[in-house]
Amino acid sequence: MIGGNESCTAGPIPMSYLSCLTYILGEWTGVEHIEDYLSYAAYLLWVLFPLAVVFLLPGVLVILFYTSVLLLHIYKRKNELKEAYSNDFWDGAKQMLATLWDGHGRIWHGYELHGAENIPEGPGLIVFYHGATPADYVYFMARLLIQKKRYCHAVADHFVFRLPGFKILLDVHGVMHGPKEECVSALKKGCLIAIAPGGVREALFSDEMYTIMWGNRKGFAQVAIDAKVPIIPMFTQNVREGVRTLGGIKIFRSLYERIRLPVVPLYGGFPVKLRTFIGEPIPYEPNITAEELTAKTKAALQALIEKHQKIPGNIFRALMERFQSQKKED
Repeated sequence: MIGGNESCTAGPIPMSYLSCLTYILGEWTGVEHIEDYLSYAAYLLWVLFPLAVVFLLPGVLVILFYTSVLLLHIYKRKNELKEAYSNDFWDGAKQMLATLWDGHGRIWHGYELHGAENIPEGPGLIVFYHGATPADYVYFMARLLIQKKRYCHAVADHFVFRLPGFKILLDVHGVMHGPKEECVSALKKGCLIAIAPGGVREALFSDEMYTIMWGNRKGFAQVAIDAKVPIIPMFTQNVREGVRTLGGIKIFRSLYERIRLPVVPLYGGFPVKLRTFIGEPIPYEPNITAEELTAKTKAALQALIEKHQKIPGNIFRALMERFQSQKKED
C-alpha cells in the first residue's frame, strides 16, 4: 500500500500524489507552470471564502421556508381523509412549523420575546419595524402560538404571493394581500393581525440607523379605526444585524422603484441576539384621525427602537449580546 508521501509513479523521478496530479493536469490542459495558477486559485479561494459565506447564509432562511412548504404537503397527504371531517385540520401542521421555527430562533439567535402580556385577549393590529427579512416576525408568531396559543395573521407584499410553491404556506397561515376591507373583516372576527407599514422598501433600504420608512402610508391606521381595535407596536432588537442588504447602492434603489421587486442582494445570516419587544397598546379612540393615529404609532415604535436598540447597529456587538443574560433597557 502506498502512503500519501510516497511515489505515484514508478519512473526515475518519484512524485507525490499532489505533484503527480498537477503534472497530469498540466499535460491535459497544455498550460505550463500550472502549479503557479493553482497556488493563486487556492489563495483567492482562501481570501474570498468568508465573503462567499456571508452571501450564502441568508439562503438558510429560504431553505427553511421551503422545508415548511414540503412538510405541509406531507402533512396534507397523510391526513387527506381527516380533512373532510375536521374543522381544525391544519392545527397540527401549524404547531409543527411553530416548533421548527422556534427551534431555529432559539438555537441560531437565542431568540427572546418580551412584553407578550401587552397583546390583548381580543383582536388587535400589531405594527412592526421590517428587517431585511421577516424571520423575526416568524419567530414571534411561532413563540406566540407555542406559549399563548394565539395565532397572528400577517399582511404581506404582493410579490410574496407570486413566489413558486408558497401558496400552501400562505393559505395555511392566513397571510393576506392587505385590502382594507379584508383586514377590517378579519379584525372584527376577533383575529390578531400584524403589518409592517414600511414593507419591502423599509426592509431593503433602511440601514443600521434603523430609520422608519413609512412614507405617507396610513391605511393601517384607518383599518384600526374602522375595526375599533388597538394598535400594538413591536420591534426586534438587532434585526438589521442578522441580515443586511446592499440597499445603499443607488442602482439597486432605482431598479426596485422601476420594477417593484426585491432585487437587492442580501448578506449576513449572522447568529446575532434577537429580542422582540411588544409595546403598550394604543387604544382605539373614536375621534382620532388616521393621520393622528399614524403619527402616534410611529412615535411609539420609534420609542421602542430608542429604548432597546443601540444606534448605529453593530454586528460584532450584536453577536456579543448572545452572552448577555439581561435585555437592554437603557
